[in-house]
Amino acid sequence: MFKSLIFFARMALCWLLYFAFDRALFLLIFKEKTVNIPLEEMAKTFYYGLRLDLSMTAYVLSIPMLFYFSKWFIPGQTFNYQRFKKYHFTLLFLFSLLSIINFNVYREWGAKVNVRAFDYLLRSPNEALASSASSPLGFSFLIFSALVICGWCLQRWLLRAPQPEPDKQAGRFVYRIAFAILVLGFNFLLIRGGTGVSPNNQSMAYFSKHPFLNQAAVNTHWNLSSSFLASKNSHKNPYERMPFSTAANIVDTLYQVKNDSTLQILKTDRPNIVLILLESFTAQLTSRLGQEQGITPHFDQLMEDGFLFSSIYAAGNRTDKGLVGTLSGHPTLGTGSIVKWPEKMEKLPAISTDLKTKGYSTSFYYGGESEFDNYKAFILGHHYDQLIDKNHFQQKDMNSKWGVYDGMVFQRQLEDLRQSPQPFFSTLLTLTNHEPFELPSKHRFGKADLVQKFKSTAYYTDSCIHSYLQQAKKESWYAQTLFVFIADHGHVYPKNKYEVYMPERYHIPLLFYGEVIKEEFRGKSWDLTGSQQDLAATLLSQLGLPSKHFKWSKNLLNPSAQSFAFFTWDDGFGFLNKEHCVTFDNQGKQLLYNSQPTQTNETNRLLQIGKAYLQEVYQQFINL
Repeated sequence: MFKSLIFFARMALCWLLYFAFDRALFLLIFKEKTVNIPLEEMAKTFYYGLRLDLSMTAYVLSIPMLFYFSKWFIPGQTFNYQRFKKYHFTLLFLFSLLSIINFNVYREWGAKVNVRAFDYLLRSPNEALASSASSPLGFSFLIFSALVICGWCLQRWLLRAPQPEPDKQAGRFVYRIAFAILVLGFNFLLIRGGTGVSPNNQSMAYFSKHPFLNQAAVNTHWNLSSSFLASKNSHKNPYERMPFSTAANIVDTLYQVKNDSTLQILKTDRPNIVLILLESFTAQLTSRLGQEQGITPHFDQLMEDGFLFSSIYAAGNRTDKGLVGTLSGHPTLGTGSIVKWPEKMEKLPAISTDLKTKGYSTSFYYGGESEFDNYKAFILGHHYDQLIDKNHFQQKDMNSKWGVYDGMVFQRQLEDLRQSPQPFFSTLLTLTNHEPFELPSKHRFGKADLVQKFKSTAYYTDSCIHSYLQQAKKESWYAQTLFVFIADHGHVYPKNKYEVYMPERYHIPLLFYGEVIKEEFRGKSWDLTGSQQDLAATLLSQLGLPSKHFKWSKNLLNPSAQSFAFFTWDDGFGFLNKEHCVTFDNQGKQLLYNSQPTQTNETNRLLQIGKAYLQEVYQQFINL
């Protein structure tokens, strides 16, 4: 029987060494994030990651163990080692492939691969492949080969066919049962993480003040399994940290105003409205907000001529979150996205729905596949009369992996608006400034690396905006139209230094532009801290329409509105006001960023508000 222990101990060691090698590659690939971190602290990722490594290893051993011990009690049956080797190598191949996906997902999202990445792949494979097209294929194949070869060598070195056990003598039968139960029970404890009240979770691997090291310590394959199981439990609030009445009171206080009034900056309360959602158009691209010169020269000029909201933050870090946040004024959920539940999403309010009831004709333009991430379900479920996506363009125009370049989409919208009944509300979502950062023309800033490509595609989109407005000025409806420009989310580029938990990553422009803006407000800026989800209440208030049903949206132009914003990424949140910002990791239960570390009381207050906000948002999602 003890020979069995040796066999499974060797198998466990094989997988533990493989996971250690995978972690070492992760640290090496993202070595720029470890420049100022001592080597001994980096080495701790292997120690603190061991608990989840053991758990994942125990998962892998479960099936061979069950087959192995079952043979003990079936006369004439023996363990098929060749079949076991095929099982082992199949997992090795799949785990290595998953590691490559993880490296590329982390580079783009700043978080390890989770069930959302596979949601993209399964629901919209073409768009998911387009998004990953800028991944270094040669390098990825090299790393994949290294992982497979490492696993294969470990298998050759450590694994041997188990020695046959003695004949199943009757006197030993009870001992065999007891031994099998003990081994399987121990394996279960490894999966669970011990006999304590709390089972294994990602925070078990967290140990450092450097979030990257905590991510490195978390076992990639265990993390995916955990996120998959968590996604099946959407009826339970994972952020319940206080009584719901307390959380509700905290949130309600944020939206209380002394006077329900607004600064009226428009000449009319029924303008045409064109809303341009700009893909990855972070504030860091601009000269005024990001101190970058020459990337968005035309948009920089628009900010000088329009009305700029200078302290606006994206609700999240993906387009689906930005779309819902902008049009429905709804915050993000932390671990998930409401677009995965169309039956809940359709219950949200939307700017388009309100304007439709007031006689507006509505349209939505997108050069990509509208089914991607359930965009189409949201658009058609919220009273857009017309949806134009890639399927409405000729095949010869599909030059981008995502679909149609921005220039052609702007042109199509311009042509259609000539025949559109007024007043109209038309939304356009751009896509060219998205990986793989392709262009129909030369990359202005080069394409030696992703930063250069990103700057070039942003410059292209900026030029499309300029051309579009120059043509729009010739249209009869132009003088009665408000143009609203807002990004769907921020981006790590062009500065390539702000991590996913830093507020700069979410800073985006919000600009009102057009002749319908009163002359005295043109060229002005408004510095109240807010979120893209505040656009709904702000816009409706300018039209003299009620916005109380947009629970999570405040009127930015109400002089007594409170200055704050809330954002999330994969299981983390940030909360900020004009003076202070904190961000918090829900998995590791640790503060990641604190702009005023000496202000302990204020730090604790903002953390409490952020926790209450996320708890209340998720509970409303459950109740929808």
